[in-house]
Amino acid sequence: MTDIRTNPEETIQPPVNRFTRALTAIVSDLGKNGIFIALVIVVVLFQVLTDGILLRPQNVSNLIVQNGYILILAIGMVFIIVAGHIDLSVGSVAAFVGAVSGVFAVDLGMPWWLAMILSLAVGALVGAWQGFWVAYVGIPAFIVTLAGMLIFRGLALVVLGNTNIGSFPEEYRAIGNGFINFPISIGPQSDIDPLTLAIGLIVLIGLIVQQFRTRHGRQAYGQNVEPFGWFLAKLGIAVFGIGFLTYELAVFKGIPVTLIVLAVLVMIYGIVQNRSVFGRHIFAMGGNRHAAELSGIKTRQVDFWLFVNMGVLAALAGLVFTARLNLAGPKAGTGFELEAISAAFIGGAAVQGGVGTIGGAIIGGLIIGVLNNGMSIIGIGIEWQQAVKGLVLLLAVAFDVFNKRRAGGR
Repeated sequence: MTDIRTNPEETIQPPVNRFTRALTAIVSDLGKNGIFIALVIVVVLFQVLTDGILLRPQNVSNLIVQNGYILILAIGMVFIIVAGHIDLSVGSVAAFVGAVSGVFAVDLGMPWWLAMILSLAVGALVGAWQGFWVAYVGIPAFIVTLAGMLIFRGLALVVLGNTNIGSFPEEYRAIGNGFINFPISIGPQSDIDPLTLAIGLIVLIGLIVQQFRTRHGRQAYGQNVEPFGWFLAKLGIAVFGIGFLTYELAVFKGIPVTLIVLAVLVMIYGIVQNRSVFGRHIFAMGGNRHAAELSGIKTRQVDFWLFVNMGVLAALAGLVFTARLNLAGPKAGTGFELEAISAAFIGGAAVQGGVGTIGGAIIGGLIIGVLNNGMSIIGIGIEWQQAVKGLVLLLAVAFDVFNKRRAGGR
């Protein structure tokens, strides 16, 4: 006779209701993607308030071009914030590098590509200067970059001599105003760009394959995944959004060069953030700097290269802004630092550091861009625009604080 012994710790659990489990997973996923939902709500709201003007092809393209330099700054700023720092100088650095590029490309007559490379090198030197004071002297980044905001704004005025520099070579201007296209006529007064449609199709196929591979990989390792129906719904929303953007660009002028620059940066910095040792070190420092030092992370070197990177991205933003205006002026870069910091925080970066994503910063920047564009279209004054953006930033940070307190309570 078989002796069956029962372990009192191994009790049979009642079956979990599938609907309840699926609903819990969906609610949890919505919480994680709250910033994306906020962007959708803002877009729908202003699409209604502007009588459909917001999502017209020309305006969609203008949204990308007009906010490209802010999104470039936001990519670098989120790394700075995750590491527990702040950079108040990026607007002044962008203005300074834009002025220097004007001297190189216009006054000295250098080839446009050489002027851009030298300008990016100047941005790296500026970042190294500030990184030295933060990393190796130990002065808080707030003080160093506040001083940098004043220093490089002054140097921009010195380089320009309180005048404007323009106009720039056509190739230089393309980084801020150029388009990649190959339009064909489909009617008496309409053109469509098949190159844009083809690139959009490639992106969609890549997205679908990547999402299914990721889901399959998580299942293979025994990790929890969201219900398949919800997975398809999210993927369908993403496909629709990319498809709609592709069509809007294809019927206007094609893909803005600024969008290509942004896409390349997002891919590169996404890899750095998620799959590199340097990225893991940044998050470790932001989570607990002392523990990171004890674990062997060279925090001073990481801080130094973070600011070098921020200097290069600020220089690139300055080039994009100067190219868009075809002008290097004394007032360039005003308020850029506030827009970039706001984009990072609205996108979910934690005030204390240790939390933040490239995608969140991009979405945060797009929310600011849609707010600016939508309020301008419906005729809201600049004073109210500033008030609304300030309120949005306050609510975003308050939401972050609320989530941390709730998580701590659990």
